[in-house]
Amino acid sequence: MVDNMRATAKTLHGKAISSVRTAMTAFNSPHDDGRPTVVLLHLQHAFEMLLKAALFQGGAKVFDKRSGRSIGFEAAINQSCQLASLKVTQDEAGTLRAIDALRDDEQHWFNDVSEGLLYLHARAAVTLFDELLFRAFKQRLADHLPNRVLPVSTEPPQDILALVDSEYSRIAELLKPGRRARGEARAKIRTLLALEAHVAEDTRVSDSDVNRVEKGIRAGKSRQQVFPKLNPLTADISGEGLTVNVRIVKQTNALPVRLVRDGDGEVVDAAAVREVDLQKKFHWSPFDLADKLSISRPKAAALRAHLGIDGDSDCLHVFEFGSQKHPRYSDNALTRMRKAIANQDIDAIWKSHGPGRRSKPRPPCTQPDCADAKGQEAS
Repeated sequence: MVDNMRATAKTLHGKAISSVRTAMTAFNSPHDDGRPTVVLLHLQHAFEMLLKAALFQGGAKVFDKRSGRSIGFEAAINQSCQLASLKVTQDEAGTLRAIDALRDDEQHWFNDVSEGLLYLHARAAVTLFDELLFRAFKQRLADHLPNRVLPVSTEPPQDILALVDSEYSRIAELLKPGRRARGEARAKIRTLLALEAHVAEDTRVSDSDVNRVEKGIRAGKSRQQVFPKLNPLTADISGEGLTVNVRIVKQTNALPVRLVRDGDGEVVDAAAVREVDLQKKFHWSPFDLADKLSISRPKAAALRAHLGIDGDSDCLHVFEFGSQKHPRYSDNALTRMRKAIANQDIDAIWKSHGPGRRSKPRPPCTQPDCADAKGQEAS
């Protein structure tokens, strides 16, 4: 157990334990009324409090300077991936984001989470909570909760894609003519869309997403076509009964999912290609990049030129508002620049790409009032 836990971290830690207890109590409750809602709300809250407790204990900043409020869940996940005492992996971050996405629709609208998917994510949450609690504070969940109150089910946990395929078939049945079950089908669609958070950081379930999925299912598209992002997912399940461990991970040998952009010039048979919010993906200004990397703005521009950042569509998008153009950069640009600073000589890059260093000679000016032209006439 971590000695001398800071007072604020101790308070957040206590709230995390309280919420995970509430989630477990609700999961095993004999009462179904509101059960998935209570489980998901308190699981998400438990993780947010645990991450912030660990961040505060580790000396990280947990308040936004501009708003004066504590950082949101996504920012807490991102910082936890960098904190030495936590080192949250991408698979673990995906589980956190999926629980948050499922909770989001439960809290702000509605979805329909099957018992199999709820159990799988509850067990994955217990496994991950125990591991993060140990990394940050050298405690085990068993120090606070006996195994007998952890999520139990009459059925063993199934692989996540098996559950997804089962739900997809159920949705197709609900959408058949004459069933009059469109509302239930759309609620289940929202759940499957939320699961994309396991592999996509910017997952936000919108009504337009639900419409596209519904259209694809009605057209007889396969689950692999409609939800290509879910294809790499699998559940790593070990143990049994009360001590079962579940980790939802991406298969390393799975085929990559290709993001198709407008202008690629090819017809893609995908019924539910999610809309990418470009302003969320490309959110760094040129000045932001320099400030984030703690280098001068001219040196940041030289580094971008050296790495070819401005010619990479995954790094740069120019937003046009009337006659104004605003370049914005993605996290890919920030990551590439940060790696370059760590491994290359920024002063040498500045000498090669700073102001006045041109990769190509400037062509002579032929205009009558140009200094080059006047010089040619004089000669």
